[in-house]
Amino acid sequence: MLQFGKYKIKIVQNERALYSFAELKEFFDWEVKRVYFIQECKEPTGQHCHKIEEEFFIMAKGSCTAVIDRGNGKEDVPLANIGDAIFVGNYVWHGFKDFSEDALLLALSSTNYSADRSDYIEDYTEYQNIIAQKKEE
Repeated sequence: MLQFGKYKIKIVQNERALYSFAELKEFFDWEVKRVYFIQECKEPTGQHCHKIEEEFFIMAKGSCTAVIDRGNGKEDVPLANIGDAIFVGNYVWHGFKDFSEDALLLALSSTNYSADRSDYIEDYTEYQNIIAQKKEE
């Protein structure tokens, strides 16, 4: 099972184009159920975590900074180059900020979107309490 971390997608450039490849089986063992893009982002995304959903984010163009908390406090993880990628498992607090003007962030998700947001924890204090409880178990 893939652990939280920063990864690099294979990049190949020739006289015709710049190609980015990701053999997904090398990064995670779940089926991609949803794909979405974050672009033209003028302010930070909402920070949250998921109880079930896992996501793999790939910097397709430009740059941004991931804000991550795995239960040890928030840390900034720069996604500064094409092909930089980050895996965010369940119960990992995350959001994104400092998008370059040309940023294009690709997201691959293990679940379909649910409008009721029952999989989300959007209150940081609640998240911290849940993580502290999980550490005690």
